[in-house]
Amino acid sequence: MSGPKEPGTDPAFRRMLAGLGASHRLAALGGWLTRLAEAGTDGYPPETKRRLMILNMIAYLIAVSTLVYFVQQTFLDYDRYWPIVYINLAIVIVMLAVPFVHRFGAVAAALLMLVTECAALLAFTAFLGRNSGVHLQYFVIAAAAFVVYGLQRMSLIIPSITAAVILHLVCWFWYPGSESLLQAEQEVLDSMYIQATITTFGLIAASVYYAFRLAENAKAETDALLRNILPDNVVERLKAKPAEPVADTFADASILFADISGFVPLARRLGASETVALLNRLVSMFDALAEQHGVEKIKTIGDAYMVASGVPEPTADFAARLAHMALAMQQAVRRLRAETGYEIDMRMGLATGPVMAGVIGRQKFSYDIWGDAVNLAARLESTSVPGRIHICPMTRDRLGTAFEVEPRGPIDIKGVGQQSTWFLVAARP
Repeated sequence: MSGPKEPGTDPAFRRMLAGLGASHRLAALGGWLTRLAEAGTDGYPPETKRRLMILNMIAYLIAVSTLVYFVQQTFLDYDRYWPIVYINLAIVIVMLAVPFVHRFGAVAAALLMLVTECAALLAFTAFLGRNSGVHLQYFVIAAAAFVVYGLQRMSLIIPSITAAVILHLVCWFWYPGSESLLQAEQEVLDSMYIQATITTFGLIAASVYYAFRLAENAKAETDALLRNILPDNVVERLKAKPAEPVADTFADASILFADISGFVPLARRLGASETVALLNRLVSMFDALAEQHGVEKIKTIGDAYMVASGVPEPTADFAARLAHMALAMQQAVRRLRAETGYEIDMRMGLATGPVMAGVIGRQKFSYDIWGDAVNLAARLESTSVPGRIHICPMTRDRLGTAFEVEPRGPIDIKGVGQQSTWFLVAARP
């Protein structure tokens, strides 16, 4: 039996170190690329900064690819192609200067890039002729102008595209092969035509992809925001028929109101930041419970939380779902009280009956519910006891024997009169 290996000689240990080293190098590379992309963009709004970062990366790519052409043509036949060599060198210098130009304005670098590319393509075509295919790259500007300027700057986009069209036609009619300043070999021209074609198709595809990607991202963000405000099936109905109002009637649903007892003096003692933090933590816990139990959060009003079951999608066990939700909320409050030491408790009222529901408002719209059951749930909450769940007779009937309840006896409820009510205690095993 051999003795224990030194860590440095263990192959597994060496592989682990190599993996850690690779991860570290990738992280370092990512940080370096991020710094390059963000160069010169400080102080701009997020949307503008994102566009300028894309400009920086495009400039770097152009600089690298042009530098390759510079080296190739230098060693190919410098004496013949020296004008092309120095034009490429000028392009590299201008593209590397792009991050420094952002200080002159949000469109300064975009203008510099497009003017440089337009002038360079014209010069290349003058020296090599239209058979080189260089002038094909003017087509890229038709798509790239929207990316580098941003869609809102049509006063720059339209003139840029117009200039590109005119320059393309100038290259075609003014510089046939016989009129070029340099008589390049056919093999060189064929190679340049292939490169120009690939570059043109690639940049147009990249610009269109970027535009669709932005549109898809915006659509996904809007959809996610809507689903945070409205129930999923209501969002689908609005998307399918945006002009049609969402209004429904439900013969049976359950509604729960919950309110923190003694919240005002507690908030006064805690101050704004701690109060908001406490409410955010509590509401976040309730939101998670609503999703877990398959019920619909309707809204929060200050320290009050309203949730419903059986809307907007009817379910057979709507009352049981909301009862489980109410019991879980009380457990969450008890845990939070034990963790924080704050004297917090919740009064709850749970009622069942017919309701109406729909989307209201044009700005800051919301999904809301109305009806006698909603009013009754609010009254039950206001006449409840801290730490208890106050339920109406119809809710008790819907729950049957699946839950343990405790009679409270008849009480006077505003708008209803004398009515026997119960406290929900626990779910039966």
